[in-house]
Amino acid sequence: MTQGEERTELATAELAVASSALTKRFRGGQLAVDHVDLVVPRGAVYGFLGPNGSGKTTTIRMLLGLAFPTSGTAQLLGVPMPEGSTRVLSRVGSLVEGPAFYPYLSGWDNLARYDSADRTASVRTAKARIGEAMERVGLTGAAKKKFRNYSLGMKQRLAIAAALLTPRDLIILDEPTNGLDPQGTREVRTLVRQIAADGITVFVSSHLLAEVEQVSTHVGVMRLGKLVFQGELAALRRTAAPRIAVRTGDTEAAAEVLAKLGLADTVLVTTGLVTTGLVNTGQVNPGLTDGLVTAELGEVAPERVTAELVHAGVGVRGLSVEAPSLEDLFVGLTGEGFDVER
Repeated sequence: MTQGEERTELATAELAVASSALTKRFRGGQLAVDHVDLVVPRGAVYGFLGPNGSGKTTTIRMLLGLAFPTSGTAQLLGVPMPEGSTRVLSRVGSLVEGPAFYPYLSGWDNLARYDSADRTASVRTAKARIGEAMERVGLTGAAKKKFRNYSLGMKQRLAIAAALLTPRDLIILDEPTNGLDPQGTREVRTLVRQIAADGITVFVSSHLLAEVEQVSTHVGVMRLGKLVFQGELAALRRTAAPRIAVRTGDTEAAAEVLAKLGLADTVLVTTGLVTTGLVNTGQVNPGLTDGLVTAELGEVAPERVTAELVHAGVGVRGLSVEAPSLEDLFVGLTGEGFDVER
């Protein structure tokens, strides 16, 4: 083994999840995952983003050895998959494509069944571990309640409890907030934070941009089977320039000023008429419209933009600098909208 190969092997061992040119082509010819190189540092909360059909679940299934890649390699905690599954999966908890439990059994009994199927789990400590897992996800009070009577949020939390029955170094969650109401979503988000606080690496696939933004340290964005961005969340934000927004009644004049300053991608929006006089009279001056002009700020200071607008006689009713949202960045990377309801 060369020194370069040794360094590569060491670097891979320091990652919780890694892949090289990971590819999956189905029998019908569909290329679901196209040469994906994942780099997930240990201790990170990695948000795996992408629209439906972008290849997220297929990638996760290959990482866990539930599907075989057409080509490429994958490692979990430095162990090659799927050949190393018997060595590493006892250290990996996962929730893929929703929880599957016996509806007629209680939450406790479902976890007991799940635990008994784990050859690495000690029978002597089962009761204590089940109790601890249920307490960790906030289900101690519902331990004897039948699974069919659980809310969707409780079902998701029970599935995460199953993933935490034994000590884990890595938790992989595929759409853990899918279909949850706001309360259930908050519960799962809080749980992800608690898991990460214990030093466990969390790899979470999600459609909820706001949720990923609140819990993730790193993100990967998939589009049509390709990983189009990967890195720290702060680095993703730096990929798009902040925009300046000027609210004015003279959008054309404001746009000319911004153009002279060299600001790019100017957008004009007329938002409607501005009412004048007493509020209860409803009087309207039809010659006064309220509009918005936005442009990429670049290296120009906002103070200079304000001064130039005033010098040009443009009436400024409002001025703000807007950082791009995660959703804006996603659309820029994928060219698609994002299902924020899921």
